[in-house]
Amino acid sequence: MTQPLQPPAKPSVGAGLGKKQEPTVSVALTIPELARRLQDGARRLEAQFLGKEETIRLLFISAVAGEHMVMVGPPGTAKSALVRAFADTIDARYYDYLLTRFTEPNEIFGPVDIQAFRQGAYRRRVEGMLPEAEIAFLDEIFKANSAILNSLLGVLNSRRFSHGNTTIGVPLISMFAASNEVPNDDALSALFDRFLLRVRVDYLDSYQFRGLLQKGAALEAQALEAQAGGGVAATATVSARDLVTIQAEFGRLLESMDEEFLATYKGLVFQIRSEGIGLSDRRVVKMLKLFAASAVFDGREQVNDADFFVLRHVWNTPEQQDILQEIVGPILDAWYEQHPEQQRIGATPTSLQDLLAELRIIRETLASAEVLSDMQLFSQLRNLGDIKAALQRMKDNPAAERMIGEVDKLLETMFASSRFV
Repeated sequence: MTQPLQPPAKPSVGAGLGKKQEPTVSVALTIPELARRLQDGARRLEAQFLGKEETIRLLFISAVAGEHMVMVGPPGTAKSALVRAFADTIDARYYDYLLTRFTEPNEIFGPVDIQAFRQGAYRRRVEGMLPEAEIAFLDEIFKANSAILNSLLGVLNSRRFSHGNTTIGVPLISMFAASNEVPNDDALSALFDRFLLRVRVDYLDSYQFRGLLQKGAALEAQALEAQAGGGVAATATVSARDLVTIQAEFGRLLESMDEEFLATYKGLVFQIRSEGIGLSDRRVVKMLKLFAASAVFDGREQVNDADFFVLRHVWNTPEQQDILQEIVGPILDAWYEQHPEQQRIGATPTSLQDLLAELRIIRETLASAEVLSDMQLFSQLRNLGDIKAALQRMKDNPAAERMIGEVDKLLETMFASSRFV
């Protein structure tokens, strides 16, 4: 039987940040109801951002667990836009900032209180700044300089901020960050380690190009409408108070993990470590919260093997992603084979109809009387390769298997041409 989540007392903090109103929550919020709200927010983001379904789920899981997440990828892959849209789904005090190597502490933590300084006290005016945020986003996080680094580590690790001889608690639920690359500076390794989840965000596949243009155009139109003052403010689907409430219940959720699940987890951890992927005891324990948060997102009070998908995102270098997939993949495959009625986490959302339409366009292009340039032909080869990879991810689907055969025939025809010999 689902137990209601009773909201704990919430510490009073300054209004600050100005983005959100004081959140409200029902006095008896159940896990299924919270899951419905979370999923409503996720669907809103999925309608705006193509091919980001797993990243969106991880954003919500991080917030539910009260952990931090960093997205790494080249410029122009919607990292910042995605987090800012995600923040609109949560009724919380929100703060974001773009860091550079010239960013000063007062830009993040607030200016020095001059009046107090004249009286011999050193403290900052934190109103509306990072120390008052419940959800925060720092773009280009690894450009933080040493003047910011130590204070940032305290905020991330212990939710404490020290200025002068004063230390205050911060209400931060989760910090999200973005970077174009993984830091290779030892001075930043401690900061990177504070982000339990590391998510690679890359360019979309070629067959998703039309969808990218459609959704991108819609987002641009919304932005222009908002600038003109005619936009409709986004409605939050979940509040910071909801998240604090569920986090108070995590003890019960963690204690409900059965021995079989924990034994599987132990095997995965030691297999990951044996491959040279560093996974500290601290991170191993914190991962339990992410498994529980994944279950909450689905409306469950009990974890299952499908929640192990988050282990694909504990890499320390991008090269380790394939290794993690090889380790975790068989566990996920076995679970979904036993539960075919479940939607696979991380599966491609692209429909067979979309792939079939793209395949039809490629076939018509190749069959046309117009002579294609080498660049155009190689572009179509790339498209066919991406389509085949997407179809191969749709396991146990007879229609997908037939389409793979059609792709192979087209590839054979193209390679049989003298232009590719």
